[in-house]
Amino acid sequence: MSKRDYYDILGVSRTADAAEIKSAYRKLAIKFHPDKNPGDKEAEENFKEAAEAYEILSNPEKRSRYDQFGHSGNSASGFGGGGMNMDDIFSQFGDIFGGGNPFEGFFGGGSRGGRRVQKGTNLRIKVKLTLEEIANGIEKKVKVNKQIHCQTCDGTGAKDKSSFHTCNTCGGAGSVRRVTNTILGQMQTTSTCPTCNGEGVEVTAKCTSCKGEGLVRGEETITFNIPAGVSEGMQLSMSGKGNAAARGGIPGDLIILVEEVQHETLKRDGINVIYDLYINFADAALGTSVEIPTIDGKAKIKIEPGTQGGKILRLKGKGIPEVNSYHKGDQLVYVNVWTPKAVSSEEREVLEKLKDSANFRPQPGKSEKSFFERIKEYFE
Repeated sequence: MSKRDYYDILGVSRTADAAEIKSAYRKLAIKFHPDKNPGDKEAEENFKEAAEAYEILSNPEKRSRYDQFGHSGNSASGFGGGGMNMDDIFSQFGDIFGGGNPFEGFFGGGSRGGRRVQKGTNLRIKVKLTLEEIANGIEKKVKVNKQIHCQTCDGTGAKDKSSFHTCNTCGGAGSVRRVTNTILGQMQTTSTCPTCNGEGVEVTAKCTSCKGEGLVRGEETITFNIPAGVSEGMQLSMSGKGNAAARGGIPGDLIILVEEVQHETLKRDGINVIYDLYINFADAALGTSVEIPTIDGKAKIKIEPGTQGGKILRLKGKGIPEVNSYHKGDQLVYVNVWTPKAVSSEEREVLEKLKDSANFRPQPGKSEKSFFERIKEYFE
């Protein structure tokens, strides 16, 4: 595929001066910056392409050769559009961003002596999840009221395209350099431009819709996936889904706080689920089958004859998965033998006959585990 014309890439005429070329590249660098377009390969290639065009057109000798011979005039350049990584680009064109690597400060909402790019504030919302949703994971859609770019001015804050110009104080750099004479000699300092507040441009006529802010209140429906296994208080973050930033800056993040809705019958203990099963004395002695609730619906379990109160039955794999893991917890069924608090005269008569029976006398054997042994076994 043939290379695009460098002037077309930057969107400038062939008679553009150095300031116009620099300003055009800065705008594209901000638009296609990797931090602003995470995971977007097309934006990354556009970012590199713009850097390649600027590398040629910002150099008078290379630009002259390009004007005469086209791309072949600088075939030994070594940039090649993709031959340098991001750090190489920032190192070579550090003056565009006020020096240094923009990953460290340029897109963090500060200036570091360069053109300031704002970052929107983060938003925090709570999402209530049932035990079933936590166990299986779920896609959620929420309406978020937040700051969005003004549609009238496209977030620039200006009335129209002709209502802002490059700052005369800093020449669009966003920073000013001062030289001070000291006893040790001259010292140079760099600070944010006081005229444009580090933005590099001045608005001459404000947008009537947003009063020059570039932002208005709006509502956005955001869709996101909650992974299985999250827990109460866990925070998930969605990059770029927070409040928008003025002047085409980077949006903030959306912080999603997980809140668990208590289940009617099941209790969560880490990745395990606990259910308290109450059976009467007759069922414990004779054995029975009972239906119990689980996260996935209902399950039928067998109660063996002679089951003692405090026995723990384990349903393998019926618990909650660990986040980003294939490991899954169990459902633990705590068997409680219900002792009646009141009995009728007929029931009392039956119980009186049974209480002296040999089979009704407590005779714990070695196979019977004590309460502490069952607790130890559970934690192991």
